Amino acid sequence: MAQERVWTAVCPVETVPLGAGVAALLPDGLQVAVFRTGDGVFALSNVDPFSGAAVLSRGIIGDRGGVPVVASPMHKQCFELSTGQCLDDPEVRVACYPVRVAAGTVEVGGP
Repeated sequence: MAQERVWTAVCPVETVPLGAGVAALLPDGLQVAVFRTGDGVFALSNVDPFSGAAVLSRGIIGDRGGVPVVASPMHKQCFELSTGQCLDDPEVRVACYPVRVAAGTVEVGGP
């Protein structure tokens, strides 16, 4: 039997600027970076794996070859918003969280 996903409300969707991100803290202490683009809402770990700094929410949103990405403000590596895969180093990935908007609130899913 599949385990039911636990959703955590993190913020009203209108507090996430279109084309930018915000940081949120999950109950287990993990930081997530929530992004809103014309394609939807995404949630990745907020920690840049190259620097160890919690900064991805302040990254620059764009696309690379039509793939929505965030460029780390530290060293500019790009991470795919829908998977967390680093497009500059195939060996590196950040955690990607399921996310939804329910009644105007961004919710991040747990395992």
